[in-house]
Amino acid sequence: ETTKMANREEAEIQVSELDLLLSMFPYEEEFTVTDQLAVAELKHYVENESAEMPSSKVQFILNVKPEISDASMVEFSMACALPLKYPAVLPEITVRSSLLSRSQQIHLNSDLKTYLMENCSGEPCMLSAREWVKDHAAAYIDKEFSSSSATTSNAVQSEDITFTRLWIYSHHIYNKQKRKNIIDWAKELSLSGFCMPGKPGVVCVEGLQSSCEEFWSRVRRLTWKRILVRHREDVSLEGGGHTEIQNQRKFSTLEEKCFDAHGARGNHMDLGQLYHFLEEKGCADIFQMYFGVEGH
Repeated sequence: ETTKMANREEAEIQVSELDLLLSMFPYEEEFTVTDQLAVAELKHYVENESAEMPSSKVQFILNVKPEISDASMVEFSMACALPLKYPAVLPEITVRSSLLSRSQQIHLNSDLKTYLMENCSGEPCMLSAREWVKDHAAAYIDKEFSSSSATTSNAVQSEDITFTRLWIYSHHIYNKQKRKNIIDWAKELSLSGFCMPGKPGVVCVEGLQSSCEEFWSRVRRLTWKRILVRHREDVSLEGGGHTEIQNQRKFSTLEEKCFDAHGARGNHMDLGQLYHFLEEKGCADIFQMYFGVEGH
């Protein structure tokens, strides 16, 4: 029982910290929750004694612009995940920027982790982490970390590649330009999947993790009534050669799928056909994540 109590207290702290972040950073470009489902599950768990422990971690992205005169163009993104036991354990944070080399990024993230271990264990620390990134991250861009030392060169060699599949949900996708962007960007980034325009809009992209993240950051910058990543799959591929990546794919290219609907304007998609399409591709379980019902 006591662990149950502790878990619920930790969950309550997570919810209030998320609310705080949302009130401080109301704009999507500063703070985005990448998995709304996990947040809903967390809140349900906090509010209902009988609820199961949440099954997935809350994940979000904080974007930080450091305050330096000549670095106005630099933006750091902090991809964060809160383990269920946070804040009793540290959050998982990966800081990235297009201007960081691989070794600069490794050093930056390892120094941030050390800072959090020394200063923040047991306490909610997302704001401290964000402040630290704001104050220190830009300095890593110019630092030379020689990759000659054996440790780093080995680390880079055995770097596992992650294959990612994102399931994106939008209130609707009608706009021709957006539909063209989705197809063009997927092609440019070597992503496969499909886009189902209409209402609701469903987009699935799969490929290298970095390419999926780039795709998502471009797509969410367009104006949407509502868009979110409903579900995300990550598979670590040892060595991750071209063949291993191809083997993970469930779709051959990215194509637009229109499942004829019976709506007057012909824009409400037939979800039954979507279900059968997903079933053919071995992704039927996703249907339930999107629409909360068994398909057929």
